[in-house]
Amino acid sequence: MNREIRRPHMITRTPEVRQAPLWQRQQAAAITDPAQLIERLGLDRALLAAACRAAEPFRLRVPEPYVSRMRPGDPDDPLLRQVLPLDVECDDVAGFVDDPVADGEAMRAPGLLHKYPGRVLLVTTGACAVHCRYCFRRHFPYADANPARDAWDAALAYISERPDISEVILSGGDPLSLSDGRLAALAGALGEIPHLKRLRVHSRTPVVLPERITDALLEWLRPGRFETILVIHANHAREVDDALRQGMDRLRAAGVTLLNQSVLLRGVNDRVEDLKALSETLFQAGVLPYYLHQLDPVRGAAHFLVPDTRALALHRQLAASLPGYLVPRLVRELPGRESKTPLTESIPECRKT
Repeated sequence: MNREIRRPHMITRTPEVRQAPLWQRQQAAAITDPAQLIERLGLDRALLAAACRAAEPFRLRVPEPYVSRMRPGDPDDPLLRQVLPLDVECDDVAGFVDDPVADGEAMRAPGLLHKYPGRVLLVTTGACAVHCRYCFRRHFPYADANPARDAWDAALAYISERPDISEVILSGGDPLSLSDGRLAALAGALGEIPHLKRLRVHSRTPVVLPERITDALLEWLRPGRFETILVIHANHAREVDDALRQGMDRLRAAGVTLLNQSVLLRGVNDRVEDLKALSETLFQAGVLPYYLHQLDPVRGAAHFLVPDTRALALHRQLAASLPGYLVPRLVRELPGRESKTPLTESIPECRKT
């Protein structure tokens, strides 16, 4: 867009210089080299060879604002463990597969998954601000499954033809790795479908890049044509810093419902003290704990698995130490089910009691 600058006796046109938003610059500058991360945190360089091997099939990616919350020199830091590639990711573990939640079977149009009654999910992009090593879509065929840029016609037609669908979930990748312009256009197109009541966005980006909460995001996410929900993804209390709290305050003031979902991860949050601190810290930030997911058995993430019996024991201890509204539902996703399944219902021994 040009603007006219008037001077005596002449009119000249000068291009308007636009700098990318801070969050986009931070996302573009994310650390992708294991050597850089190890040096940045003062870690033992003996970790480097394994990190490089594991990063070949699933690349390292972590932005500096998230790295700044890690403890230097600590290889067991719970934030670092979520992003540092390890040799064990290369192990072939029975039961851990490329598509553990059967996303491929649920695809009804490019980028559109329909698993549960009343709601559908749009895989908006394969891009993420951070690559979590336990990601259940780390092997997802984004290149084949996503529509071409902004070509959502087939997905929108599918939704339009089914009046029983009342909610659309934007997922990925991470939808908030896209520009607000593209997301506003998609939200606008969805808003023209009369039977939709809710728009839900699942994103980890605000946790690792709190600067993502911009005026432009608030503009298109603010409730209007339908109610809007943002589900963030924090696994540890130290991920909730002042910048994230400020961003959540702005979203709440705009009328957006805020929820959090976590994954139970060995070495990250598998102590009741960690889970309790996370719930309390989230609530203080205006975010309600929603789901605590048992790990999806995706190939490369077996080292994060917390056994079901321990997961249930932790959840019972959490429920005994917090009011009910601070206790997230402990669930797992089972292909073919019509909703997330409470962990007690997925274990034969528990169903008999």
